[in-house]
Order: sequence, then C-alpha cells, then structure tokens
Amino acid sequence: MDTMSRKLRWGVLSTAAIGLKKVIPAMQLGQYSRVTAIASRDLVKARAAADALGIETAYGSYEALIADPDVDAIYNPLPNQMHVPWTIKAAEAGKHVLCEKPLSMTVAEAKTLLAVQERTGVKIGEAFMIRSYSQWRRLRELLDQGRIGELRSVIAAFSYFNRDPNNIRNVVESGGGALYDIGCYCIHASRYAFGALPKRVVGLIERDPKFGTDRLTSAILDFPGGQAIFTCSTQLVPYQRVHFLGTKGRIEIEIPFNAPRDRPTRMFLDETGDIFGSGIVTEAFDTADQYTMQGDAFSRAVLEGGEVPVPLEDAIANMAVIEAVFQSAARGEWVTL
Repeated sequence: MDTMSRKLRWGVLSTAAIGLKKVIPAMQLGQYSRVTAIASRDLVKARAAADALGIETAYGSYEALIADPDVDAIYNPLPNQMHVPWTIKAAEAGKHVLCEKPLSMTVAEAKTLLAVQERTGVKIGEAFMIRSYSQWRRLRELLDQGRIGELRSVIAAFSYFNRDPNNIRNVVESGGGALYDIGCYCIHASRYAFGALPKRVVGLIERDPKFGTDRLTSAILDFPGGQAIFTCSTQLVPYQRVHFLGTKGRIEIEIPFNAPRDRPTRMFLDETGDIFGSGIVTEAFDTADQYTMQGDAFSRAVLEGGEVPVPLEDAIANMAVIEAVFQSAARGEWVTL
C-alpha cells in the first residue's frame, strides 16, 4: 500500500482529556494519520468534541464507532479497567488498536490479547509515545555505540501532585495510583535501556488512607546487566528525570516523559566522568510533538505492514514488571519474574 496516497483513518473511543487535549490535536497534524470519528456514551459530548477538533463524525456509543466501515484504527484512552475489553471488541471488528498505557490491570488480562491479535490479524500496540520521540531514539544510539561504556544503572523519578477525589487517577477500581499511571514509564524506560526483562524486583508502596491508591511507590529492578531504581508519586512536587550510568560515562534526560511542545528538549552526555560536570555535552532536540510522532509511527506500521512502536509482547512484559512490584510490596519480599 502506498503510504503517500492516503492516511490511516482513526476513530477515538471516549472524550477522555488526554485525547482531547494532547493526542487528537497532535495526530491531526500527522503525515499518515487522520482522526475521522469520535465516540462518547453521551452524543452531545461527542458532537461538541468533534466540532472543537474538526472531526467529521460523532457517535453516541462506542459500539457505533467500532462498527464504522470508514475507520481503520481505534485509539483507546478509556479508563484502565476498560482497556482490554474494548480493545478486544475493536479488534474483533477488524480495527487496529493503539491502547493507552497501562495496557491492562493484570498480566493474565493482557495475555488474552495475544490470541485476539493472532485470530483477527490486526495490530495492537501500547501508547508509550516516548518510544517514537527523537530523544529516546538518540538514547538507543548512544547506548548501542557504547558511549558510556556498559550500562549498569538506571535511576528514574516521576511525580505530580493530585488529591482530587473525583480524578480517575485517584480511583483504585479504575487502576489509579502512581505505579499504573506513571511508574509504568520508569519501568518501560529501564527495560528499553537494558533491552531485557528484570530477573526479579522488590517494591515498597505507601497508600493514600482515603483513596487506597499507591501515592508513593519505589522499586529496585534487578536486570541481567545491572540495576534500575525508581520512585513515582501522585502526591509529590511535579518532577521527572532519568539518569543512565555506565562504566565510562552517563546520560541524563532532562524532561524524559512529558516532552514540551513549545521548546526543544535536552539530553546531557558526560563521557569524562568529571564530577563537576566540565565534560558535559548538551544535545538539544528540535521542538516536536511526540504524540504526532506516535500516531504516524503506528499508522505507517499499518500502511506498510511493519511493526508498531510498542507491540503487544512488549506491553505484556511491562505489565509483568508492574504486577511483580505490586506483589513484592504486598509480600515484603523479592519477586522473581
């Protein structure tokens, strides 16, 4: 199929904020993506969103959108507990699916999608937009070139402050809490850097006494080639940073996850080991929207028959680590994967 002759036609399940504010406007700017339909359980909301974003068609049910023959792929930003059920329904209707992270609530649930993907022949991917972004692709190059020697340690922090009881991130039944929402990025980044699954993990969780969600979670991931540690929180000062430490140097990504759309992002490379930072080289990446890149990368994979940025197997592996951290915190011991 000639990718220059058409764009993949996308339908969006729900009027979730992440879609309306970030993903849909970005995808509309894509070279290979076009959002043609949006659905809500409230037709008025769907029409309002469609009008605001220049989307052609609005539906008052998810089922109607999935049945639309003029939609090629579905973007699924529904609450976490609805990810797998609606991804299955979309796939069964012959639609490719880009599902928000985390893919599921459990590993067992995520694995059910393997048979669905095999049977339907569609592509299913997880929406870790960082994998399509330039600074993360550059990180892979630097690590593969051995610029910091052997990677031995990844240190990550990701936090924000949100105590709104009505926010879905604070609803435990919907997969709220720090680990599902943002700890998944720290895990994904560590796995991406080491190119492996950790052998075992240990986690510590502090839960909000009112919400029951994990508001502060830390973990150690024991990889074959080294270790990763991270802390994530829904009730700390907003912050994010990732460090990659090797035997000869280090790499630091300044804004690793929520890359801004109005200014360049920066990566710091130190191949000298000078503790005062005299040898740091700063690499700046042009202003871009990682959601546009994600949409185009997924669309091209469908149009050209390639692999999506974060395939189902990768998503299941990430879910396995998330689940192990929860289990470790509950048991108070290391958990082997």
